[in-house]
Amino acid sequence: MFLCHAWDDRQGSAKELHDLLEACGVRVWFSEKDLGLGVPMMRAIDKGLVNSRVGIVLVTPAMLKRLPAEGIADKELSALLRRERLVPVVHGTTYEELEKVSLLLASRAGLSTAEDSMAVVATKIAELVAA
Repeated sequence: MFLCHAWDDRQGSAKELHDLLEACGVRVWFSEKDLGLGVPMMRAIDKGLVNSRVGIVLVTPAMLKRLPAEGIADKELSALLRRERLVPVVHGTTYEELEKVSLLLASRAGLSTAEDSMAVVATKIAELVAA
């Protein structure tokens, strides 16, 4: 599974979701863990995307600010939108705010931490991956 997140969230909500998913037995490509020193970043991300069956996009206020800038998160999202299994996880924002930035991502059925805790979200994603 590939976890797409804003750089700003890497040590907060993205790490929390990563750790919860790994505790559920899900192998997650996560930049903080899988990008080694001296490794070409875009090539490592590309390999992570290629080797993942499921994509998760952690949609936070930071992500919503970064996507229009067309940086790395935008490139990851563009690749993930080609996948059949792409799950947005809305955290600290709303689907309405997401729709203003990406109608394609907002059109995917997803999860929200306004409705479920991050632990419950991770469990639901683990069930999807196991299916």
